[in-house]
Amino acid sequence: MTRRLGPLGTAALLVGFTASILVRMAIGGAGIARSATAGLVFAGCLAALTLVTGATLGLRPKAVVLGLAGAALLCLPSLVGHTLHPGVRPGGSFAHWAVVVTVVAVAEEAFLRGALYTAVRDLRGETAALLVTATAFAALHLPLYGWGSAPLDFAVGLVLGVLREQTGGWAAPAVTHVVADLAAWGLR
Repeated sequence: MTRRLGPLGTAALLVGFTASILVRMAIGGAGIARSATAGLVFAGCLAALTLVTGATLGLRPKAVVLGLAGAALLCLPSLVGHTLHPGVRPGGSFAHWAVVVTVVAVAEEAFLRGALYTAVRDLRGETAALLVTATAFAALHLPLYGWGSAPLDFAVGLVLGVLREQTGGWAAPAVTHVVADLAAWGLR
């Protein structure tokens, strides 16, 4: 069960999130979208923030099924989004890329739809949690893809947040995020 953080704890999560993005940018530099090291360090930062809150996975069959349905829904916008950002796929093998992408996507969902969502929901309700986490999802992608991707990333964040609302946990958004990202390899 996630601990109740209150306003200061929630603010600390947002500061930690911002610091994690800045660390990723410092490590990744101009090649941030291709930097496995930057992605994995970022994932580690988010995992640490998540662990502090006590967020747990709660994986159930319903979450997996809804997660897969969400991934199917997200693949259509991915076609559009990846058309805007050709050549972002990192070099190397699919297997190496898949491991990095999976670790980063799971860490993002554990933090955003697990720790942060719960903290904001406890303070301001479901709608605020949905909007804050969708905004944070779009913000974390700005250094990777620029402002042009912000509307699509915000929309994807909303879909992931609705999955969180419908299932009561972050497992379904994590499944959706991972499967959509893995499918994106073929869309690039």
